[in-house]
Amino acid sequence: MGVRTWITEWPVYRQLSGPDATGRGAAVKSKITAERRPRVATADQVVKSVCPYCAVGCGQNVYVSGGKVTQIEGDPDSPVSRGRLCPKGSASLQLTTGSARQYQVLYRRPHGTEWERLDLNQAMDMIADRVIDARRAGWQWEQDGQRVRRTLGFASLGGATLDNEENYLIKKLFTALGAIQIENQARV
Repeated sequence: MGVRTWITEWPVYRQLSGPDATGRGAAVKSKITAERRPRVATADQVVKSVCPYCAVGCGQNVYVSGGKVTQIEGDPDSPVSRGRLCPKGSASLQLTTGSARQYQVLYRRPHGTEWERLDLNQAMDMIADRVIDARRAGWQWEQDGQRVRRTLGFASLGGATLDNEENYLIKKLFTALGAIQIENQARV
């Protein structure tokens, strides 16, 4: 590489001799930078979605390649967020591909120090038994002469990663079970 070639590749020279006098565009772009491609360039499809973390409902573009989510970014077409995401929304890719994501049921017995794996059917049976027992133990037919037909044996606190339909079904389920303490983290 000769001196002349080196000088013409120098960003200051390109800034002073080219149309980018402020040095905020092509003048400061190196060959390596020019050759880079965005992470989303290899995506097979882009799926429009809504961030699951809170009640704001920021729009997201979910990039899928080979049937797997490869990147999640803010949707610039969203009237709610206009392409912006908070730190939690920006990290929502970890919900699908995070290394800490668990794919099996883990259970720690009372006063235990170790987690053990359980079969999903066994875990569901344990939950159902506990709900029935708590409902039976906390059931109230009347209070102060008023018919209430409710249980104070359990409550529901939904997470913001649930969508409206899931929250609707959870509300219906817990109401049918007699629970009156039903809340959601997105509203709290």
